[in-house]
Amino acid sequence: MKTIDLETHFVTQSWVDAMYATTAYPRLADDPATGKRRLWYWPEAFEPYGDKLLNRLLDLGEGRIAEMDAGGIDKAVLSLTSPGVDHFAPEIGTRLARQINDELAAAIDKYPDRLLGFAALAPHDPDAAARELERAVKELGFKGWKTHSNLGDSYLDNKRYWPILAKAEELGVPIYLHPSAPMMDELRTYGLALAGAAFGFGIETATAMMRLVLSGAFDAFPKLTIILGHYGEGLAFLMQRIDHPFVRPHIKAADPDAVPALKRLPSEYLRDNMLVTTSGNYLPAAFTCTREALGMDKILLATDYPYEEMDECMRYLEGLGLSAGDKERLYSGNAARLGLE
Repeated sequence: MKTIDLETHFVTQSWVDAMYATTAYPRLADDPATGKRRLWYWPEAFEPYGDKLLNRLLDLGEGRIAEMDAGGIDKAVLSLTSPGVDHFAPEIGTRLARQINDELAAAIDKYPDRLLGFAALAPHDPDAAARELERAVKELGFKGWKTHSNLGDSYLDNKRYWPILAKAEELGVPIYLHPSAPMMDELRTYGLALAGAAFGFGIETATAMMRLVLSGAFDAFPKLTIILGHYGEGLAFLMQRIDHPFVRPHIKAADPDAVPALKRLPSEYLRDNMLVTTSGNYLPAAFTCTREALGMDKILLATDYPYEEMDECMRYLEGLGLSAGDKERLYSGNAARLGLE
């Protein structure tokens, strides 16, 4: 059965150099006391960034293909790892995004039957980012844009970024909304355990998605598709609850301006405009909740390589006891219907 992995990550040496050169956060730096390379979210929180991880991220060739073969992955969509170039100043990010997209396109050209790509963009120059997305899709053959839970100082619902949303809708390509080092002050204690993948990543990414919903972005761009990892960062669990202020008569009666004026309920936008992937969450109850809340047609295969192992993800999914039809939809059918093949 064909498998298409929607979330695998890479870096280029140009990105690594830029992440070492920046004085802002997040950034790469070697700890002066230990010499260990770390991705610093801010001075009190960091993620280990050892040679094994970095080498796997840098490998866009035979080593990556061998990992795919061993893990049972036929095709993989590659996206620049978090935090991408989203947080860089426009003059740096725009140049870097184009260079990285060209390098990814060259790697895909070597393995056209195995690799696909999501564009890197520098959203702080929205018009340039929209032009780069069009180039990446029309000239390089990329399948969408992978962005992050925050853009360094703001979230994607800010209307200055809407030209990029408009371009994605026009091109008919999805946006993969991926976690990054959180901006939220409340997550800036207890280091990686609160800020990182275990908790803070999902909290802020779910918040970023709800901000998009409540901003009216999907009323403005009704055909826009957003993909979230980790079964939607917990939003499937809240599909009934998020409608609460919009459907309770006493709230509307007390003050009709208490909630944003949307054309539909928040849950309807999530069902119609959001897809989710399996990346990095191996709890069967999470899968069951997501399938019941969103439906099997909204779930896509993703392994989160190299932060997670492809073979571990596939063993977990094979152990869920899915029917042949459900596996076909999950492993490749849903992606194919979106043009992600």
